[in-house]
Amino acid sequence: MASGDRAGRGRTGAEPMAGTVTVLPANEASWDDLQTVFGRRGDAAHCQCQRYKIREWLPSVPAEVLAARLREQTDCGQPGADRTTGLVAYLDGEPVGWCAVEPRTAYERLVSGRTPVPWRGRDEDRDDPGVWAVTCFVTRVGFRRRGVSRALARAAVDFARERGARAVEGYPMITRPGREVAWGELHVGSRSIFADAGFVEVSHPTPRRVVMRVDF
Repeated sequence: MASGDRAGRGRTGAEPMAGTVTVLPANEASWDDLQTVFGRRGDAAHCQCQRYKIREWLPSVPAEVLAARLREQTDCGQPGADRTTGLVAYLDGEPVGWCAVEPRTAYERLVSGRTPVPWRGRDEDRDDPGVWAVTCFVTRVGFRRRGVSRALARAAVDFARERGARAVEGYPMITRPGREVAWGELHVGSRSIFADAGFVEVSHPTPRRVVMRVDF
């Protein structure tokens, strides 16, 4: 799967992109490229997108252990793999972004209810493997506000549909004009990113978080 997106499409709320964004399943990207996106320090470098995958207290687990888990989950560099988790974005061939997307049941903290946002106000079967979830975006420092997350969100819809999902959902933040939001908080994505990819709001569990979904 590959997804291309050129600058100048005039999407409402989207930041302009210089060049073309291509999105690949993580197993078709190299491990070095994915680690380039995460960087060497900061939240992404330590978390390795394991926040919703493990029950342990994240800071107590060494970053190298978390990285090993992600490498096993993604099968980076193995284009013939029959499974993977997530997508890697390239801007004119340069690795710039990551999006976590797979069956909702793969995220232990979601299923256990230790992250309650997905469940408040909804009667959902937590064990339904047909519902997929987009839980995290990472955009490489120096490439933010250039439409990378929007390209990843759109590609995530296609990725889930092509692999048999009956629905895909996300749990983004509501951002307000003029109000700063730490990039660490925005790992879940913003409401506008999901709306641009065709997701619709299905619940509003907290003042700053919504659940958005595409049903196939």
